[in-house]
Amino acid sequence: MSSTLTPAEALVDAGDYSHLGLVKAYFAIRIAARFQSKLHTAKRKASYAAIDDHVNASTQVIGIGSGSTVVFCVERLAQRVKAESLPVVACIPTSFQAKQLIVEAGLPLADLNQHPTIDVAFDGADEVDASLNCIKGGGACHLQEKLVAASSKKLVIVADYRKDSNVLGSQWKLGVPLEVVPMAYVPILKKLEALGSKPTLRMGVRKAGPVITDNGNFVIDADFGEIKDAVALHRKLIEIPGIVETGLFCGIAEVAYFGNKDGTVTIRKA
Repeated sequence: MSSTLTPAEALVDAGDYSHLGLVKAYFAIRIAARFQSKLHTAKRKASYAAIDDHVNASTQVIGIGSGSTVVFCVERLAQRVKAESLPVVACIPTSFQAKQLIVEAGLPLADLNQHPTIDVAFDGADEVDASLNCIKGGGACHLQEKLVAASSKKLVIVADYRKDSNVLGSQWKLGVPLEVVPMAYVPILKKLEALGSKPTLRMGVRKAGPVITDNGNFVIDADFGEIKDAVALHRKLIEIPGIVETGLFCGIAEVAYFGNKDGTVTIRKA
């Protein structure tokens, strides 16, 4: 079931109050604070439920995804490891952020070459469709996220209600993230345009030049509108020389947990 933002929520979600007067801006900021509080609650509820359902005394190697929701997954995992003396021997990160979360939580850090088989991985998503196909890569971590997901016996997606959708591209409007080899980004842009996309090279924030991934590559965001067949699109994209990986995760997730506005959690299985 898709969930859309109200006009007020869309305003505060964007965080742009520059066009408002002083009084209106004050109230918009207060609304934003309440909105963010609800989002944090939704993310925490979904994360805690996912960790509680999929981590037990036999879980030893865990994949740790990237993004704001995964913060709460790590929080809950650390709580349970300490309280229950769970025999977790390794947490495999999908990004620099994930690595820092693991270290700061006091959890055992390892890499995929040390533990090539992962019991379960927890990760967020930018959008999830009715079949649990996902768009990922808003944080430019999708290559390592897919490597960890592919090595996991089970991928659990954790997100808030805004990411729940019927069709990919109906909620997430920033396009499909593509990690690309820097020397070929212009030819790739032209090939994407030929496929009917509106691609853009992702630029850095508070940095001159493009976003650089943890792997030293560029990111192109390719807008295809609503994506009716995510599997077919992924296959077309991955065949383009220079595209290292796409942000389309098709047929990989086993279950998704969505934290709702009212504090409940929706669980959807593939």
